[in-house]
Amino acid sequence: MITTWKQTNDAGITYPEGFVAAGVRCGLKTIGDDLALIVCDTVATAAGVFTTNRVQAACVKYSKRVARNGSARAILINAGNANACNGEQGDIDNRRMAEWASRLLNTPYDSVLVASTGVIGHPMPMDKLSTGIGLAVSALDRNPPTDQKVSEAIMTTDTRPKRIAVECDSEHWSAPIRFGGMCKGAGMIAPNMATMLGFITTDVRIKPELLQEALTKAVADSFNSVTVDGDTSTNDMCLVLASGMGGTEISSRGPEYLDFVDALTRVGVALAKEIARDGEGATKLAEITVVGATARSAAHQIARTIAESPLVKTALFGNDPNWGRIMMAAGRSGVPFDPDHVDVQIGDHSVFHQGTSVEFDRIAAHEYLKSSEVTIIVDLNMGDENATVWTCDYSYDYIKINAEYHT
Repeated sequence: MITTWKQTNDAGITYPEGFVAAGVRCGLKTIGDDLALIVCDTVATAAGVFTTNRVQAACVKYSKRVARNGSARAILINAGNANACNGEQGDIDNRRMAEWASRLLNTPYDSVLVASTGVIGHPMPMDKLSTGIGLAVSALDRNPPTDQKVSEAIMTTDTRPKRIAVECDSEHWSAPIRFGGMCKGAGMIAPNMATMLGFITTDVRIKPELLQEALTKAVADSFNSVTVDGDTSTNDMCLVLASGMGGTEISSRGPEYLDFVDALTRVGVALAKEIARDGEGATKLAEITVVGATARSAAHQIARTIAESPLVKTALFGNDPNWGRIMMAAGRSGVPFDPDHVDVQIGDHSVFHQGTSVEFDRIAAHEYLKSSEVTIIVDLNMGDENATVWTCDYSYDYIKINAEYHT
């Protein structure tokens, strides 16, 4: 088990040993930095999880192939243009971006992962990117201000950067392991790699197949358990680079590996919750937990359906303890259960028990829902499995932001 967990608030992606980064402006967005570069001092072990949307951006198709090799030196990220649905030219431009970065870094082009986010269907302004990539390579550094700039450079409709830096330890490890992470996302967010981008660095020494398995497990309980609006982007991906420059090596699926998965999952959960908290127009983070299920997949499906229900989300915005909307959403999830055995709780308030409403203090529940973080628990009373999904409310601003996004 994890014995220590020390979070450093002002650090980020360069916190583990062996990583430098840069965030610069090349003019893809109207304001602010819009190009980020993460580089490992040596060839890192790499893993990735990608969107399941059938419409996939050039960066997704390309980075999938790179990640399958199990190693990489760098991640190049641009904001402001998704380079999606641009046909063959989009693929050519994506590869040129990787080649430009690789030449300046003196590394093979297929050791550079690429991620893009922004508006779909617009050609990439390659002259601006050529200049920006040169600026980014020149600006590579390792310090908290750099971590801040890098996390800001990947933002689109985000209202704030999202990053984490953690040093943790386990009784099964030879030395503490460091993680650095950052992500972006506020809308077009749903499980199955929901426009979400996540990047994690670590100093552990680990085999590629173990890192890929660990990331897949961690994503299931973190990035694939966050939803803002139910839409899965064309560009979603989560990438991990492990420098191997720390004091711990993981070479088998023993206790040391299980503790690494636990730590990686915790990092993912912390970042995923920030995405939900910063959902477009959101006023609160909502944690939806379904317990007492016969299978985790069933619990997750019900929790996700509740979390994505427009009626539940608008009730949350209105601070309305409307348990009927919660039961409605659970009932249309496609998961069989007996509503006469179900209990529902909003915060500390029991609002539904064994198939019927119960008396509760509606004014107090209304006041509770004004909090910046709220919880809903649905107990199916059928088994021992559970799942949690994080979401946010729907406010007037969600419509405004998305109605005006392209124009």
